[in-house]
Order: sequence, then C-alpha cells, then structure tokens
Amino acid sequence: MADELSGRIRALLAARGEPWPGSIESFEVIASTNDRVKELARSGAAEWSVVVATHQTAGRGRQGSVWRSPPGNLALTVLLRPTLSPPQAGLIPLAAGVALRDALAEVGVETALKWPNDLLVADRKIAGILAEAAWGSEGMEGVALGIGVNLQLVREELPPELEGRTTSIAAETGQAADPARVAAAVLAHVSVWYHALSHKGPLRVIEAWRARSAPWWGRRVEVRLGSRVVRGVAKDIDERGALLLDAQDGGTLTVHSGEVRELRLEGN
Repeated sequence: MADELSGRIRALLAARGEPWPGSIESFEVIASTNDRVKELARSGAAEWSVVVATHQTAGRGRQGSVWRSPPGNLALTVLLRPTLSPPQAGLIPLAAGVALRDALAEVGVETALKWPNDLLVADRKIAGILAEAAWGSEGMEGVALGIGVNLQLVREELPPELEGRTTSIAAETGQAADPARVAAAVLAHVSVWYHALSHKGPLRVIEAWRARSAPWWGRRVEVRLGSRVVRGVAKDIDERGALLLDAQDGGTLTVHSGEVRELRLEGN
C-alpha cells in the first residue's frame, strides 16, 4: 500500500503538468518523516526528495511539542537545499504556510494562518509545519520541511486537552480525504511558493502570508517563549517573518518564535 501511495502522488502531480523532480518514499507507519528526510540528506539525497506517511508514531512540533498523527492522517516532509540568503531562508516556514493554506483550499477547506506555522479553521488546528535546518561549515546545508495535516480524527481518541481544539478535513467537508490527493496538492503549492521566495523575494511571500492570516491584527495576544510569557497587541510581521507586538509601554516587541494565542475579554 505504501508504494501505491507514492505512485499515486507522482501520477497526480504529473497530471497537473508538474512531474516531481525528486524521489517519493511512502510508509504506512513511520516514527518521523522529518527524521527520515534528515537521514536521506546526510546520505546526499537530492533536493525535493519526499517522505510521506499516513501514520507517524513520534511526530513533533516546534519546541519539542508532540504532533499527534494517528492512522489515516498525513505526515509529509520535503528536503530543500536552499541557496537563499539567511533572511530569505528564514521565511521558508511562512512560504510553506501559504502553500499549505492554498492546498487545503483546493480540497475544500478554508483556513487561516496562525503565526508562525499553524493552520486554523475558526480556532481549531487542522495542520502544522515544522522546518528543521541542518548547518555545516559553509552555512545551511538543507531543510527538512515537515507538514502534518489532519485528514480524519476520531473525537473519542483525542486526549482531553485537545478536545475542541483540533479538526480535520473529513470533519469540515463531511467526506473522507484522499491522502494522495492532499499530498499532491501540498507538494505542488510548496513548489510554487518556494520558487516565489527564491525568484520574487521575501516581500511577495510576506504579503501573501498577511492576506491569508488569522484576523488577529489589532487584538491582544499572548506568546509563550518556553517559561516566559509576553503580551501585547498583534501589529504585523516584519521582513524576516518575526511577529511585531505593540507593548503596553508604547514600545514594539519583536518575537521570533513562540506559541501565540489570542487573548479574549471575559464573557466573549
């Protein structure tokens, strides 16, 4: 079944007029698609090598958080070997977010981007991104760009802390999601936006990200940075993709990473 998934993804991409330039490995079960791609990168694999699975047992999000990917969902990682400047390379997760948002719209789900790398339907998470860079003596050697999409989630299988905070394509559309179709759409749009970042520059990606973001601008938010918490009014993102907050003292806070949530007044 795993080889069949690879073949279907490749065929769907070819039917779009976008033959995939790299290898596509697929698994029914894997510990982590990001870890597998990093193994391939160390062995000299070419850019655009892909690993995809429908069940991931040791998936993770940013800052070591767990990304739950039970059977029937989608975990996908692409190997990139950027020749971008450091500021441009730092925008790869935002470019991937734009791509993922457009791919989900293609399969019937409208989402909003939550800084820095989650996709939401209302306040419920449906997908996320984890970009892990490898560095060598000459700079960045590669990026394992990981993408997780909830194709279907069984509410009874969710831990209590995720109840009401996650959703899936099946839950939003009322139809089963085809892993091959979703993966092909994701890969096609990642290619488009990665090339946009490379050839049209950061501004193109930043403008696209803003246009697809959750409507939190001008609202109070809280960002957790490990054990530290900062609060302010969401203002914008800068040219490097950092979140800008208006602080209570009138200054501007520049946040490069963290877990952000909107703060709502009691009773709302």
